[in-house]
Amino acid sequence: MKNLFLLLLPFLYFGAQAQDLSPTSPPNVVLIFMDDLGYGDLEAYGGYPQRTPHLNALAASGMRFTNFYAAQAVCSASRAALLTGCYPNRLGISGALMPWSTTALNPEEETLATLAKKKGYQTGMIGKWHLGAKAPYLPTSYGFDSYFGLPYSNDMWPVGYDGKPITDTADRKYKYPPLFLLEGNDPVIPIRTLEDQAQLTQVYTQRAVQFIERHKETPFFLYLAHSMPHVPIAVSDPYKNKTGAGLFADLMTEIDDSIGEVMAALIKNGLSQNTLVIFTSDNGPWLTFGNHAGSSGGLREGKGSAWEGGVRVPCIVSLPGVIPAGTITNQLASTMDILPTLAALLDAPLPDQKIDGVNILPLLQQVSDANPRDHFVYYYDANSLKAIRQGKWKLVFPHVSQTYLGTTRGNDGFPGVYKSVEVPLALYDLSTDPDELVDLAPLHPALVASMTALADQYRRTLGDDLTKQPGTEKRPAAKMD
Repeated sequence: MKNLFLLLLPFLYFGAQAQDLSPTSPPNVVLIFMDDLGYGDLEAYGGYPQRTPHLNALAASGMRFTNFYAAQAVCSASRAALLTGCYPNRLGISGALMPWSTTALNPEEETLATLAKKKGYQTGMIGKWHLGAKAPYLPTSYGFDSYFGLPYSNDMWPVGYDGKPITDTADRKYKYPPLFLLEGNDPVIPIRTLEDQAQLTQVYTQRAVQFIERHKETPFFLYLAHSMPHVPIAVSDPYKNKTGAGLFADLMTEIDDSIGEVMAALIKNGLSQNTLVIFTSDNGPWLTFGNHAGSSGGLREGKGSAWEGGVRVPCIVSLPGVIPAGTITNQLASTMDILPTLAALLDAPLPDQKIDGVNILPLLQQVSDANPRDHFVYYYDANSLKAIRQGKWKLVFPHVSQTYLGTTRGNDGFPGVYKSVEVPLALYDLSTDPDELVDLAPLHPALVASMTALADQYRRTLGDDLTKQPGTEKRPAAKMD
């Protein structure tokens, strides 16, 4: 992936910022969504041993978030929230939808793509969808003019952890259908082997660059949803054993170069000064896969939980002339906030139906005292409200949680064994205790009461399985035949 633009990329980022140019209207949008990328996987967030110079440069050109949240720590729920600006349980979406699931995102929901279409944008999606496994519940029914990618997670295939086809009918993976890359609604390229998986990052990147070059004369919205570092992980030939630090570090190098190629395409086509670039992840690392998983960066637990390591994710946002270069914010924000923020930036109307996201444009612009998101609620499982955060405080409600603590991690592509634990009521100060170890609830009974009262508002409207409340404001997901 090395070329002149990649070698000059950090200097081009900084040089563009130094000119302090205001973007022309309307800006292009490139939204890069990773799969299972942990809070501690990027060099800009303390990641080690992998180097991520292109993402370092992106962070230097814009804003890095330290308290940015996916809506839930699981694939489909998180993606529904990103695209609609809603808590996924508001939409009837939970968990990771199986290839045979009869549930899909309701096409009546407005998405980032339909919002952009209203303003005349060309829209395209590349990568993992995971909100409906077959037409008409694929991206082109949700505002995207084009789609190329996998309909769901790359591990949903009839292949074992050793990379060999499953022949044992008793194996749970045997029931998965063959995995194909789709063009629009049509299967076009089979993914049968780990070597096929190894091409995904490169193929997605090439398609992203082609999309940018094809639409450089008109405003566009590109949603690039990488399939990795979700397992099974694999890298193309130029990246095999590239770092000497293992396959995961090799993969992070390839992912970083992918971002470099996308940024280089923007620079080459004169679009870097007028493109909003957002980089984030759907949830934290899938830690049970050991050396094939990333890092939660010292946060508690990972994917599949309501602990910080499951839902707090890296996020970098850049738009020259609007977002000051080299800035960091510690304020709360979420993937749900991207839709209303984009609406404000594009001067587009918000969806008619209620959403949960807030406009964080003042935060991006570093407006004094901007604090658009006051709180965040942590739902998981089908519809269990497990915690709430307000400011620096996180109140955890009694529940059962998956845990990686005290378990044996997997190795070289094989998973470990999960455990479950009973979690008691607890109050944590995340500013001093990000790994959620010291319960301060006995010292702050009034705060516990006020935060519980705020959580009760969500229980009434969105429901809560833990307190057996159905919710009054939920909307139905689509049901496939």
